[in-house]
Amino acid sequence: MDSHYPGSLKGQFLIAMPTLMDPNFSMTITYICEHTAGGALGLVINRVHPSLCGKDLFEELKIPYIPQFQSIPIHIGGPVHMGEVFILHGQPLDWEGSLGVSAGLALSNTRDILEAIAVGRGPQSFIIALGCAGWGADQLEGEIKANTWLTSPALEDIIFELPVEERWAKALEQLGIDPAWLSGTAGHA
Repeated sequence: MDSHYPGSLKGQFLIAMPTLMDPNFSMTITYICEHTAGGALGLVINRVHPSLCGKDLFEELKIPYIPQFQSIPIHIGGPVHMGEVFILHGQPLDWEGSLGVSAGLALSNTRDILEAIAVGRGPQSFIIALGCAGWGADQLEGEIKANTWLTSPALEDIIFELPVEERWAKALEQLGIDPAWLSGTAGHA
């Protein structure tokens, strides 16, 4: 893919405006993993599956695991490819099929990284998600122009260290926006 796409949001956060009522994206923060002229792909990083955890995934895929990793949360990465597993992770970045996103983050969806995570030999920082978010050519750009999303530089501590329920507000705060100030109506100057 063309990594020199002008205006690419690869490696950035997409922060849903409160007016975004789509239940898949209401009050979400999405990390953009790829953005080219052909479209964009990202992972929602603040939605955890209510009933699935690492044990369920490892058993479904017949991957041996150690007990301390059975309760790893499984995120809902978005409404596209809901049956596929995506892992957003830090170092090391050289797993089979890893897509480098930034200097310190990659996106993988191969069995080798899941097998390593299941026994404690995977990357120190990671999110396992089912599904992803996807946009066709010019779709994301149109949604941003329509004030559906705010964009900001991504911070790894928001992705990996903050509790899931605090991530959306913290991403807004890094832009200098108090989430309480955002109302359900958008004004245009």
